[in-house]
This record gives sequence, structure tokens and C-alpha cells, in this order.
Amino acid sequence: MFGAISAEIDWDATQVSCEGMPRPNNEGARLRFAGRLAEPGQDVAIIIALPDLEPGATGKELATNATLILEGNGRFFSTAVEEACWTDIVRQELLNENRYAISGNMYCIAPLIEVNGDSSVTIDELSFSGLLDWDSK
Repeated sequence: MFGAISAEIDWDATQVSCEGMPRPNNEGARLRFAGRLAEPGQDVAIIIALPDLEPGATGKELATNATLILEGNGRFFSTAVEEACWTDIVRQELLNENRYAISGNMYCIAPLIEVNGDSSVTIDELSFSGLLDWDSK
């Protein structure tokens, strides 16, 4: 990523936490990846919201709302328009009951705008894999 934050994200399973859950009103899913950036040594969370994703489905160019949070200091960056990011879900494999292994690639053609500021962060491509629990309880 580059802009207000310039960093390479290359987390392995020991460096990242992943939570996946349904979005409010069961409108798709939300994936949250959190870890530490080596430079500038800050904890961040990246949230990928996929309003059109369904359990077990894969797909190309799914509408995506992306948010980056610098944890602990109140800085939030998010998509300004709905057409700024999309995601290809290449795998959503049932592990047990409502839990799935998910992987894909998010692409953004516009920066994530700072919510309470005047800067931005660009994440042009993000490959990910994690867990998605479709049970909303």
C-alpha cells in the first residue's frame, strides 16, 4: 500500500488474525484481517465487505467496500465510491457446519479516503485467505 501509509503487507498465519462473519441483516459477508506493519511499526486492520457474497459461492468482480483502520489512533480510510474496489473469490470451502475456508484477491482502482482527514491510502491488490463463519449467532 502507498499514500498516507507506505508499507508492504506480507503476513503469514502467525502474523495475522482473521475473522469472517455475515454483514448486518445477513447482506453478504465481512472479512477482517489484522496485523502489524513492519514499517511504520503499527497495528492495522483491513476490512473487506462483500454485500453480494453467499455461503459457499465463488465469483469474479464482486462489489467490495474496503476499510483500513490504524488501530489505536482513530484513523480510518475507506472506499469513497462503490465502484472503487472489487473482489474475486476463488475458494470458499466448507470446513464444518457454517465455517468456510475462503481465499481471493481484492483490487482497487481508487484510493481509500481518510474519513476524518485529508489523506488517502491506495491498496491496488490484496491477496488473502482466511476463515468465514456464516453462523450469525
